[in-house]
Amino acid sequence: MSSDNDDASYGVRPILKVAESLGLDEEDVLLYGKDAAKVPLASLSRFDGRPNGKLIVTTAITATPAGEGKTVTTIGLVQGLGRIGVDSMGTLREPSLGPIFGIKGGATGGGKAQVHPMVEINLHFTGDIHAVGAAHNLLSAVLENHIAKGNELDIDPTRILLGKAMDIGSRELRHIVMGLGGKVRGGVPHESSFMITPASEISAILALANSPDDLRERLERMTIAYNHDGNPVLARQLGCVGALMALLKDAICPNLVQTLEGQPVFVHGFPFANIAHGTNSVLATRYALKLADYVVTETGFAADLGAEKFFNIVCRQSGLVPDCVVLVASVRALKMHGGKCVEDCGREDMDALRQGFCNLDRHISNIRLFGLPVVVAVNRFPGDSPEELAAVVEHCAELGVEAAVSTVFEDGGAGGEELARKVLETIDRKEGSFRMLYDTSLPIREKVETVAKLIYGAGQVIFLSAAEKSLESIESHGYGHLPVCMAKTQASLSDDPKRRGAPVGWKLTVRELTISSGAGFVVPICGQMNLMPGLPKRPSAMDIDLDECGQVTGLR
Repeated sequence: MSSDNDDASYGVRPILKVAESLGLDEEDVLLYGKDAAKVPLASLSRFDGRPNGKLIVTTAITATPAGEGKTVTTIGLVQGLGRIGVDSMGTLREPSLGPIFGIKGGATGGGKAQVHPMVEINLHFTGDIHAVGAAHNLLSAVLENHIAKGNELDIDPTRILLGKAMDIGSRELRHIVMGLGGKVRGGVPHESSFMITPASEISAILALANSPDDLRERLERMTIAYNHDGNPVLARQLGCVGALMALLKDAICPNLVQTLEGQPVFVHGFPFANIAHGTNSVLATRYALKLADYVVTETGFAADLGAEKFFNIVCRQSGLVPDCVVLVASVRALKMHGGKCVEDCGREDMDALRQGFCNLDRHISNIRLFGLPVVVAVNRFPGDSPEELAAVVEHCAELGVEAAVSTVFEDGGAGGEELARKVLETIDRKEGSFRMLYDTSLPIREKVETVAKLIYGAGQVIFLSAAEKSLESIESHGYGHLPVCMAKTQASLSDDPKRRGAPVGWKLTVRELTISSGAGFVVPICGQMNLMPGLPKRPSAMDIDLDECGQVTGLR
């Protein structure tokens, strides 16, 4: 990537200038105003012959209400690399309206470490999530119509897998009855459900597809139901995959935006990490590696979820090989893992901090299981004492891990320079050799147990009767070779969201298993995990408004 400005702090530029810095001109992009653009795959294919840059994967310790700052750190690291003269680029997921209007808020960073334009990215952006929701619901509607109009495929209405999708958290739609009113007015009555759009298999497929042809093939092999003989019914049997491709024709193209300091960022793809694989699109990361010397990508939630799935699923399917992992921690979050309540995390407490190191240690060991070097980014919050910050860095040193205090929220790229240098030094040392955690030829049960015991610290895995039944069905239909994509709470290493720290020897409960044959993985649903989140007592939607000047306020 050539730059037209040697000063990495030049700030936000017209998106065409950002595109030009990547070697793209106006004819190569589809503009969405002056601040965002889609880059067609035909334009990106010109760079196929270039060598890949280095891939840096950002993950975090287990999420807490005290905050960790993974997205802020990811963006700040891109800015920090830029400030020390390194050709860098970021790849991030697109925010979902569910968390934005629920409890989590937006997903564009914060302070001086943000991607621009924040409001547009957090709301409708370029319409990719809407396109996936439309494709999902079209497939569902054609399926329901097929049953109502003769059911030539002999689909069992009690074994429809698809359901409906929407991008707003609505717990009341988790389990519904549809088709009331008879065949003329309402179709065939049966139980169904809604899922949030990022939980749709089409969301996972879009993020994992290597090309339009691969997208089509994956859509065609989606398992959408079972017939009365217990055999799977695939999407291609309904004959509407061409229409799905039409809806997704632009959604497959990466979206180009920038940091507040002008570095390019692809924001593309949106699967959640607690119920899907949780990383941005393969296409965005693959082409970012052709366009920049160093690419920073973010995985969802902690290393037990997003990072594990990135390594075992995304890298396995795409051939991507990480060079370094950045593990984000905060003093506040570590004190919560040490037993403090969120209200007390702003007060110095060295004992609670040290008690919370167990969670950090587990995630460091998890990353090392994949043969990858790790650098810890300590995201500084107001109220963190110098002694607490130093204690985290010293603890990491005792484990043989580089650590740097990051102040990117307050200082932008300048606050990420130390982290950037430590990452570069770690990559230059070429430590370790990337490897998968398990061989996919293992039975599904063994793959689940491997993740549960080695990554989560579980002592035993219990499959409930529904899980045993679905496990037998999935393997009997030839899907036993697929990797597993664990659906588990993000709030704990265990399947109980109330358990902090790094519990060991506990029992993981697998409630059921579902097949995502198009995406290419099996989903064990653990504990009380749901595919449709609900709203908190006071959702973030209560604070969002449009002012008299037409500006969105309250979006965080």
